[in-house]
Amino acid sequence: MKGAGRRGFHTPGPPWGIYEQMKGTAVGFLRRLVVLLLWLAAVGVAPAGAQGLSALARLDPGKSHLLDAQGGVDLVLSLSQPVPWRVRVLDKPARLIVDFREVDWSGLEQMPQNSAGVLGLRAGVFRPGWSRLVVDLTGPMLVDQAAMTTGPATQVHIALKPASAAAFAAKAAEPEPEGWALPRPAPLVPVPKRGKGPLVVVLDPGHGGIDPGAERDGQSEAKLMMVFARELKEVLLRDGGFKVILTREDDTFVPLETRISIAHMAGAQVFLALHADALAEGEAVGATVYTLSDEATDRASATLAERHNRDDLLAGVDLSQQDDVVATVLMDMARSETQPRTAKLADALVAAIQAAKIRMHRHPHQEAGFAVLKSADIPSVLLEVGFLSSESDLAHLLDADWRQTMARAIRDGLKAWAEADQAEAKASP
Repeated sequence: MKGAGRRGFHTPGPPWGIYEQMKGTAVGFLRRLVVLLLWLAAVGVAPAGAQGLSALARLDPGKSHLLDAQGGVDLVLSLSQPVPWRVRVLDKPARLIVDFREVDWSGLEQMPQNSAGVLGLRAGVFRPGWSRLVVDLTGPMLVDQAAMTTGPATQVHIALKPASAAAFAAKAAEPEPEGWALPRPAPLVPVPKRGKGPLVVVLDPGHGGIDPGAERDGQSEAKLMMVFARELKEVLLRDGGFKVILTREDDTFVPLETRISIAHMAGAQVFLALHADALAEGEAVGATVYTLSDEATDRASATLAERHNRDDLLAGVDLSQQDDVVATVLMDMARSETQPRTAKLADALVAAIQAAKIRMHRHPHQEAGFAVLKSADIPSVLLEVGFLSSESDLAHLLDADWRQTMARAIRDGLKAWAEADQAEAKASP
């Protein structure tokens, strides 16, 4: 079975075939009703009360595969039960996007994968209640077949065929169906004046869900930073004088522009992005504080920024048209005040971390074009707490005592900066 959905999506038709033999029985009727509700949810017209219908499905990697077949690519996913799903393609880079209502992707790396048409794939939570599989393609391919079969086993079969660049671009450019598009960036709200009330700090644990970030020895940047962000939040709250908001509370993907929107909705006075990357080249040892600049301090910094900004694309979110999250003119005006404050914030954090005897990069304050730091009216810095490519840094990140020392150092840096910033604001005419 296969069905072609509107606007570049393929949606599975209701799989009636296996239930024909049950017609006229109560059990058959109920099962047909369940399948119908699942199908309606998949195509975006689920009736009220059907949203929580599906439970968590699991991938069976041993019965799944990604292979070259008949000049194209053949993807088979074996699931423990049927769930609503959709499939589409996106361009620049070329990729196949498959969304499911709650699928546990454990064991995906064990699935047989042997395709010259695929660069790689990743999967995880995309938004609450929905998971996403992203297949990075070597070139333009379109969905030739998309079907879900149910019975003793549930299988999703997607066949891809090579296509022209023009045909692929046209299909990828078709808009999201109503109800599937990501929330629009939040409107900007006035940032609280300096010295008024508790310092509002937004902590942004990098990556998450579909995007694990750097990985080493079974550890992922996304999960390590989630743990550290929670611990840092507790330290800031215990000490008093801070109001703390996290851009994500669990292992969920949050687009870059949404992180900025969360900061504005919270009335953030400081935005602190937390990362623990890995670099194959260049010096990558010790904590490092980054601030925004069009010119990177060095090639390693530029590489980090390029990878961070590209993660949204790999996860299926196209930010190429999102440079106007804050209008350019407003950004230039706001930065005339914010940039000096941001530089002082970075210096205060560096001084506090060094005072705590924590090893820092040889150049502890660097600059690069991180998109997540583009909020012009909020002092924003990115802290590489450590690098997973460094064995010693990874050991520190796994050490609860070391993390507490780092959290207290960040607290001290924020307090020192806030006091100096408030004094400067009072002295200003």
